[in-house]
Amino acid sequence: MAETKYIFVTGGVSSSLGKGIIAASLAKLLQARGFRTTIQKLDPYINVDPGTLNPYEHGECYVTEDGAETDLDLGHYERFLNVNTSQANNVTTGRIYQSVIEKERRGEFLGKTVQVVPHITNEIKDRIQILGQNGDYDIVITEIGGTVGDIESLPYIEAVRQLKWELGDENALIIHLTLVPYLAAAGELKTKPTQHSVKTLMESGLKADILVCRTEHELSDDIRRKLAIFCNVRQEAVIQSIDAATIYDVPNLMLKEGLDTVTLKKLHLPDETTPNLDRWNQFLDRHKNPKAEITIGLIGKYVELQDSYKSILEAFIHAGAENEVKVNVESIHSEFINENTIDHKFANLDGVLVAPGFGERGVEGKIDAVKYARQHNLPFLGICLGMQMAVIEFARNVLKLKTANSTEMDPKTKHPVIDLMEEQKEVTHKGGTMRLGAWDCKLTEDSKIQKAYGKTEIKERHRHRYEYNNKYKKELEKAGMLSTGINPETGLVEVIELKEHPWFVGVQYHPEYKSTVATPHPVFIAFIKAAYDFSKKRKNASLAQK
Repeated sequence: MAETKYIFVTGGVSSSLGKGIIAASLAKLLQARGFRTTIQKLDPYINVDPGTLNPYEHGECYVTEDGAETDLDLGHYERFLNVNTSQANNVTTGRIYQSVIEKERRGEFLGKTVQVVPHITNEIKDRIQILGQNGDYDIVITEIGGTVGDIESLPYIEAVRQLKWELGDENALIIHLTLVPYLAAAGELKTKPTQHSVKTLMESGLKADILVCRTEHELSDDIRRKLAIFCNVRQEAVIQSIDAATIYDVPNLMLKEGLDTVTLKKLHLPDETTPNLDRWNQFLDRHKNPKAEITIGLIGKYVELQDSYKSILEAFIHAGAENEVKVNVESIHSEFINENTIDHKFANLDGVLVAPGFGERGVEGKIDAVKYARQHNLPFLGICLGMQMAVIEFARNVLKLKTANSTEMDPKTKHPVIDLMEEQKEVTHKGGTMRLGAWDCKLTEDSKIQKAYGKTEIKERHRHRYEYNNKYKKELEKAGMLSTGINPETGLVEVIELKEHPWFVGVQYHPEYKSTVATPHPVFIAFIKAAYDFSKKRKNASLAQK
């Protein structure tokens, strides 16, 4: 293809309708037809990136291969497409203004008055087109955060209006995701919110080419016709997006609705192939028809908001399907774990995952969870802070270093088995200054982690400031906590595991970021298999007692 096509996904009526899933599903269908497709997210908040946001504010911070701290929707993009995203795939208002102000300070605007139009909108247009100009993609889908009418979104909407005019109707289209609510009292679906949302979009100079309508009930032909007439779109371009059992059903639902067909027609692209979703549907079949069930305890301090651990929860789904087991996740708040409650909370678990996090709140509960898993031979996976808690627990209770801690929690600890990375000690700015992105790691032959990967050299994504203190390495290894993954450049311990435990692994990196439908992460596959084996042994022991 000679010219990149652009698709813009806007939202109206309400937030959380699933723009990211619709964008990812359309991208999957286009990719399955052979088009090279990518997705980017424009976020209207003024933070430069979500790296300094509390997970309660915006869900998890997703880290890309190149070290960008981004919106969690980029995780959906990668999980659906099995293609890496980058810094160019996530743009925030903070980053836009930062760039424009830096240009102004350098004198690049030649003394002109810097304004939203044209300077901010030009910067947005440049960021939108970066992915399309490198020749790697036929189609770029851009999801615009927020809902139309929001003050924060106005510069993005204006930039899209200009860009659509510049590119021409055959090279760009607008998909507007909206809500068609069901009023139980009236016993009918209501189209008025959608009409008002489209009207608001048109007031900004944009016309929706395709309407995707979130609904709890089937849209009748009459409702589709009404929406088409009042919203100025073709009836074939009124797409139903009904509630699904799983987000992984949505590509098939959009295929049934013909979203990809309408899109190709409007972009003047060939519609000669059928999407090849064989591999996707094989995953779905295994996911929906498990042969067994297990329960994993997810130990964290942000468990009230499931989006805080979105990538971990999705990685469980991928690895569960690979093992043909359903993974039931029991979220357990680490602040409420103690010696009096732990036996009750952990009695029915087949495995424990201690989640990442920052700060001292809830860490003692995480340490108690590690101790329980170690002493009861319960399959254990510690990620980032979870791995560090495993080191602290082992140092306290096996090496008998009772004051062992991380200097993040206790700067004056006598035994800093986890310490601030050397290059972090002079850092004063918090945003974008951690160890971020993909780093090399060499695994020990015949270790649990090496057997999981099936190779000795890996590259995984990081997001941390504190690290395993190598001053305690010899002592820890002698007592049975092996260092089985090492960064060859820095000597940083990346993986620990227990010699005498059936499956006890802690990783400094974040394996959940690289788990996709097409390539479930090997660490999660191995962990779920170990939990399933533990479950079978426990059931067999219970039957033997009867």
